[in-house]
Amino acid sequence: MMVNQTPADGDEPLPSPDAALALIRDQQRSVERNQLGGIPWVLVMWGIAWGVGFLALWSGYDGGNPWFQLPLAVAGAIFGAIFLAASIVSVIVISRLGRGVRVASGFGGTVFGISSSASFVAVYLIGVALARAGADGALISLYLPAGFGMTTGLLFLMGAALWRSVSQVVLGAIIMVTAVVAPFFGAPTNNVVMAVLGGGSFLIAAVAMQLGLKRGR
Repeated sequence: MMVNQTPADGDEPLPSPDAALALIRDQQRSVERNQLGGIPWVLVMWGIAWGVGFLALWSGYDGGNPWFQLPLAVAGAIFGAIFLAASIVSVIVISRLGRGVRVASGFGGTVFGISSSASFVAVYLIGVALARAGADGALISLYLPAGFGMTTGLLFLMGAALWRSVSQVVLGAIIMVTAVVAPFFGAPTNNVVMAVLGGGSFLIAAVAMQLGLKRGR
């Protein structure tokens, strides 16, 4: 006996397998766009943190900011507080990105967020160890920005692999190049290089990613 597959009056026709698959993919991309929508704001936050933080360090050294100078302890406190705040917010935002997204798990996002904070603490503690071993202030002032930059670049390359994001590959590479180039300008000018090139790269990447999400990429 043949079964009538013709839909009854008033029923919508069943979609073809190709149409159903396309619908599933569209819904998946929509979920990913909604949950990855927090990344541009994280990038903006880090762009501001890098700009303000490194310019504060530049203003804390003799021969740095020609308009005003901050006590080095105050400049360091500003830098540390801004980076700590950015790290905490990153942990909160990024740990939630992977929930329900096929390309990244919540566990992966959480590990990535915590690793970023732990990495910055490690770079700072190594600087403390170098200072205790006799490294002078000029050497430390070159090491810390470069260390933070290299760590940040590597973290974004890890994030690019986790979320399959080409924009994060480019950003991570630029940050790492900036970290390598900045020490060649000497201290304290290296902080200006980190603020302008590094902070600017974050802001440009944030705009590019936001536009990409709006276009459904």
